[in-house]
Amino acid sequence: MLVQQILKSKGGGAVTTVKAGSSIADAADTLAERRIGGLIVSEDGETVVGILSERDIVRSLALRGAVCLQETVGDLMTRNPVSCSKSDSADAVLEQMTNGRFRHMPVIEDGKLVGIVTIGDVVKARLEELALEKDALQGMIMGH
Repeated sequence: MLVQQILKSKGGGAVTTVKAGSSIADAADTLAERRIGGLIVSEDGETVVGILSERDIVRSLALRGAVCLQETVGDLMTRNPVSCSKSDSADAVLEQMTNGRFRHMPVIEDGKLVGIVTIGDVVKARLEELALEKDALQGMIMGH
């Protein structure tokens, strides 16, 4: 399965982005409102400069307390995040996420942000693919 198929199954909505100059408090509000775990950092909605996750905020809160909520997204974001393209395989993306220990990956085509996949998206797609394979094998064994 390809990333393109995962994006299609997600419905292809716009990716939620945040500007590097936004406060961590505002970013946390957006994460909570949208019920998502990560935000792509972009000034124009197309060029990815970083990514900010719930984990980044929680770690900073644990280390430095509530003062971090007044800092900017640019202070906490991961710069130049690992990305993929629509033609990458779900297995390759899952391996990168697992090895890198991250859960969100921007999808880039021609230098522009076209989507985001999460580890949950990739695992769900892989499980669906395995279920189809299982059904096909059962059909072959049973002679259907």
